[in-house]
Amino acid sequence: MPENNNAFSPMPPWPRTNYCGALRAADAGREVALWGWVATRRDHGGLIFIDLRDREGIVQLVFNPAHNPAAHAVAEGVRGEYYLAIKGAAVRRSAATINAELPTGEIEIMASAAEVLNTSLAPPFPLAGPDSAAEEIRLKYRYLDLRRAEMQSNLRRRHQALRGARAYLDEHGFIEIETPILFRATPEGARDYLVPSRVNPGRFYALPQSPQLLKQILMVAGFDRYYQIARCFRDEDLRANRQPEFSQIDIEMTGPRLEDIHRMAEGMMASIYQYGAGITIERPFAQMPYDEAMERFGSDKPDLRCALELKNLTAAFAGTSFKVFAEAIARGESIYAIALKGEHQLSRRELDEMAETLRSRQGMGLAWAKVAADGWQGPIAKFVSAKERARVADVAGLVPGATLLMLAGPRGKVRPLLGDLRLALAAKFKLLDAAALKFLWVVDFPLFDYSEEEKRLVSVNHPFTAPRPEDLPLLEAGPQRALEAHALAYDMVLNGQEMGGGSIRIHNAELQLKVFELLGIPRAEAAAKFGFLLDALAYGAPPHGGIAFGVDRIAMMLCGTDSLRDVMAFPKTQRAVDPMSGAPSEVDARQLRELSIRVAQ
Repeated sequence: MPENNNAFSPMPPWPRTNYCGALRAADAGREVALWGWVATRRDHGGLIFIDLRDREGIVQLVFNPAHNPAAHAVAEGVRGEYYLAIKGAAVRRSAATINAELPTGEIEIMASAAEVLNTSLAPPFPLAGPDSAAEEIRLKYRYLDLRRAEMQSNLRRRHQALRGARAYLDEHGFIEIETPILFRATPEGARDYLVPSRVNPGRFYALPQSPQLLKQILMVAGFDRYYQIARCFRDEDLRANRQPEFSQIDIEMTGPRLEDIHRMAEGMMASIYQYGAGITIERPFAQMPYDEAMERFGSDKPDLRCALELKNLTAAFAGTSFKVFAEAIARGESIYAIALKGEHQLSRRELDEMAETLRSRQGMGLAWAKVAADGWQGPIAKFVSAKERARVADVAGLVPGATLLMLAGPRGKVRPLLGDLRLALAAKFKLLDAAALKFLWVVDFPLFDYSEEEKRLVSVNHPFTAPRPEDLPLLEAGPQRALEAHALAYDMVLNGQEMGGGSIRIHNAELQLKVFELLGIPRAEAAAKFGFLLDALAYGAPPHGGIAFGVDRIAMMLCGTDSLRDVMAFPKTQRAVDPMSGAPSEVDARQLRELSIRVAQ
């Protein structure tokens, strides 16, 4: 611990009149009292200048021994990150000394009194300027990292975004209702975090993956329009943009049509961007069916800032003598491609490295060709007939100078791989406008998918999603036909990021049981796991639907960062560890005995 030679006082010696960074030229002539951290200290052989920092920013202090020797003596002993209280007069700087880079740069504070409220160890990384510390160090000393201007700005912007969401929802008749953190385990996709009950030995609560079932029950209860800034928990393998605990704006409505939810969600997002960034976004958002998004972009969250699209060349290569393509077509597989314009050239080395990466990581072979005025160039050129080239050129819009990148294989594997390659190429050739906001609704998702691993149907969204009414007969025709059913589900996408998703819910108990049955959950098991929901649906449940938005994802997009950890106060690493506190930690044997738990060694 740092040594502090000052007498300890639990309170500052005087009230604060202003935040440091809130002072402006209009405050010149005023006596002010400030608290803050020493950002920098400069000794000019008599005069000492200190930049004092608080949550609003920085202001320059001047300590003049001729003006106040006692305050100057205090300034002589301070170092970086000491916490000070000061009094003084705000005065205008001379024209030659104005700092145009600071909002407070037209004034400075002539200190007349100062007191060190606490000393500080030397920080393990600089708190000013660009981030230069390893993320693990930043997370270990998160209380210092959060003092940095960038992190202060990010969390302030997150706060403003939530103000915008609440303002809009409150204005439109939504009621904010909290739902329990300690609830029962319900299989919704991810693994639950479990909490043992001391007073009910052998029984466990689960932390909610979302308030999904409870918000549906609130519709049954008659609250009509609900929202909540909800904490959610999922014990799953982490990625750069996934955290074990996160926040979402959770919304549910009684009796909505799809356009009602879209209009409401667009209005809320417009309010978020206005509050959070002062940006007006255009409405209504474009819509695209899921099948079209996958066909054109290889993704159910396409980034529309890039004009590159996937091209289905399967028909163009019908009857081909190129063995790799012919065998793929014979197996019922597909051939898709991306066509790069002539101004976006890849070297032979880059093409070979791309092909090797796909082969080694995905087991897929990349076929490529460069289109010259006199024909195709590249490894497959001699295997492709003139007719095939003409058909491909027509489908893909090829012109001389273009480069064609092709994959053959199962459609469900080829399209996502080319979708990822599309984004990598867009980044390489700087085809993504960072300032553009391309919102999109992706609609008409499949209701089910088939899991090869589990050998059964699984929900694409979640098991409480309603099918399109015209697809109800497909559910009665068995699992194979049920795969053809589409859901009343929708995702809001921005620049390739899923901002939120939702659906119209099943509000009929028998239909819900039928969906459970198709998912391999028999009635007895459904009653045991979801009986409280099924019971509620049997008591006049109205039609209802909703949507949930990732707060952290919204804040990430607003702040222009690519990591959720940059917009969360106390995030965890990809190993679900908090380096600052050491969580998760061991607990002592007494606590385990009280919970009737024995840890396997």
